[in-house]
Amino acid sequence: MLSAFTNCLKIPELRQKIFLMLSLLFIARIGANIPLPGLDMKPLQDYFADQTATGGGSLVGLYNMFTGGAFLRGAVFALGIMPYISASIIFQLMGAVFPALARLQQEGESGREKLSQYTRYATVVICAVQAVLLILGLQNPGTLFPGFSGDTYGQIVIVNKFWFLVSSTVFLTAGTVLLMWIGEQITKLGIGNGISILITIGIISDLPGAAKATYDLFFGPVGVQKLVFGHGILMAGLLVLVTAGLVAVIQAMRKIPVQYAKRVVGRKVYGGQSSFMPLKVNYAGVMPVIFASALLSFPQQIISQIGASLNLPWMVDAANFLVRGSTTYYVIFGLMILFFSYFWVSVMFRPIQIADDLKKYGGYVPGVRPGQPTAKFLDFVMTRLTLAGAIFLTIITVFPDVLLFLYEIPMRVAIFFGGTGMLITVGVALDTMKQIETHLLQRHYDGFLKKGRIRGRNQAKGSDAALTGATELKNVGALYAAVLAIFLVGLAAYFIQIATN
Repeated sequence: MLSAFTNCLKIPELRQKIFLMLSLLFIARIGANIPLPGLDMKPLQDYFADQTATGGGSLVGLYNMFTGGAFLRGAVFALGIMPYISASIIFQLMGAVFPALARLQQEGESGREKLSQYTRYATVVICAVQAVLLILGLQNPGTLFPGFSGDTYGQIVIVNKFWFLVSSTVFLTAGTVLLMWIGEQITKLGIGNGISILITIGIISDLPGAAKATYDLFFGPVGVQKLVFGHGILMAGLLVLVTAGLVAVIQAMRKIPVQYAKRVVGRKVYGGQSSFMPLKVNYAGVMPVIFASALLSFPQQIISQIGASLNLPWMVDAANFLVRGSTTYYVIFGLMILFFSYFWVSVMFRPIQIADDLKKYGGYVPGVRPGQPTAKFLDFVMTRLTLAGAIFLTIITVFPDVLLFLYEIPMRVAIFFGGTGMLITVGVALDTMKQIETHLLQRHYDGFLKKGRIRGRNQAKGSDAALTGATELKNVGALYAAVLAIFLVGLAAYFIQIATN
């Protein structure tokens, strides 16, 4: 596998794509650390730390994770790429309701380009609305964050509120539009899906902090050290087990056999071959978890605020049943994941259209009649697969909370043992590796999964081949040296920052 990474740098086109992607990601991480002028985010960070310790702040933590920590830093990329994702989801759902959008989705490249343009316009509108609401919430944090008190934590906005509203709205909207452009350029000129990679980089950006927190658990001072060597072995085993489970379920699919009848067109015979239709177990991806987490956080905040303002203890007690860590929360959370899993499949998976397309091209499922019986069969199979996928999503999402509440593992460490972040990270990593694998195989190199020594299969023999190989290795060594130097500078800067703090 290490040789496969070396082969990636030997291919000029692939090397250019990789370094272009890394350069654009570097720009994205810079924007996630440039704060908005006039903000002091230390009070909000202290509030969020207290909420995380007590099991609250799930919605803020989810959004902050997707923005790579930019939200709690008050950065120009604080909105992240989520407005663009929201706009994309809106148009996908509207395509099932409005026939005009459904026709655009079926018009090929021109239709997809029009939909992309509409999505960009909608992204700008959503950004402006979210930016205004966020800034108003930061100016009056008690309305947005229950339990936040300026006397306890301090003021977040420290400049003129009107000009801060105008300037920050422009900055936040421009930041998301820039991220949208970066994601599209990575998709077009780089490797993998740019939007997904931006989210993944934001999630794993806290990996050094999680590593430090893990180190403190074993070798920290008295009062911080909680674990011993045996716990470390158990945590490593759990990490491997969770990652393997994620890979297995993300890759898992039900292969429906499809047989195509022979057709004679002129002097040519088409069809007659066997194939299969892949139906993924986790068809909805992480969308049910995102919807359930967001919607379950709002009732708890609203009920808690109403009960506190009206001095109604029973409403405050009712809100406590919806706090992370309670049994009621996880029961409702699991049911909502199940509901949104079936909702997403019902909107995006269309068995009637699939059955009609199979019938049009002379395909059929062996043992099932074409047309309506095929549609019913596909719906029946997908219903069972969706149930299994929803159960898996619930287990993998709740597992970090088990580590947090039962074993007192810090949240920044627990999120790497499951949850939405790991689900996205593993899925994006698999997709990106598939694309790199395709480039390697096209250039006659072995991919990541080939055991043994990896080399070019059609490598020429003789002195010319040896000279070419030596030149390639020399160039690759220079690239490795440059990347290593950049990494060491960043690592040194990180430890200097820790020492000064």
